[in-house]
Amino acid sequence: MRSKEDLVAALLDFPPGHPYAKWNGTHWRLVEIADSGVPVPRSRLERGVESELTWLLPGLAPGRVLRVAGRARRHGSIEGNAVYALSRLGYASDDRTSRLVDALLDWQWPDGGWNCDRHPGAWRSSFHESAIPALGLASYAAATGATAARRAAERTAELLLEHRLFRSTSTHEAIHPSWIVLHYPSYWHYDVLIGLRLLAAVGRLGDPRASDAVDILERARHADGRFSGRSWTSSRQPAAVDRGRGRDNLLLNELAAAVLAQRAGAAGHG
Repeated sequence: MRSKEDLVAALLDFPPGHPYAKWNGTHWRLVEIADSGVPVPRSRLERGVESELTWLLPGLAPGRVLRVAGRARRHGSIEGNAVYALSRLGYASDDRTSRLVDALLDWQWPDGGWNCDRHPGAWRSSFHESAIPALGLASYAAATGATAARRAAERTAELLLEHRLFRSTSTHEAIHPSWIVLHYPSYWHYDVLIGLRLLAAVGRLGDPRASDAVDILERARHADGRFSGRSWTSSRQPAAVDRGRGRDNLLLNELAAAVLAQRAGAAGHG
């Protein structure tokens, strides 16, 4: 199995082309580097960060933001991933990061999430577009103490908890089968792991409504301590690096184990 340092070294080889190129572009690489927790000199990050911000910042202009029935219709996961990565990689105090944060706060829907659906009748947020920006805002708040970002992330956490992270409120069944399977990287997709990571970031893992999702995480753990999981990559859209599949996916294992450890700590103090 490759070490985290090896993975990060490969991810730092930022490719030319659009940052959002699936799944090899700089946008996705920055998130994985941030997830790793491996310290990276700012000089190694600058080229990737500049590429990311040069792409994203013009899209914040009011004329570029579609609003339907008074609500911004945006892929909040895009700016959310950027805020998450920038906050974790030492750019939380950069005013360009705060511009992304302000945009996410402005675009948040009344129920606590975000949505890109252009139909006027769309009134509920998309979990795909909500968990990631909330995790980004929580990370920004942790780095800066920004209370507005923290409150916005907590609102999203409450939205997820209303659904026990994956259940329909009407049928109580899983909203989608993929939501109860672990994936890493999540890219822009939702599942219970990214949902639980958000709860961990805002200190809500001890909420009883999270227990069903925690049970799914526990069942994915094998006797050797590693976790089963899947990938969103394909032969047409390959991963940026070979991080290992299933139980060999190093960061999947680390992130899932960290959630369960924090959950155990929350239960011990309950």
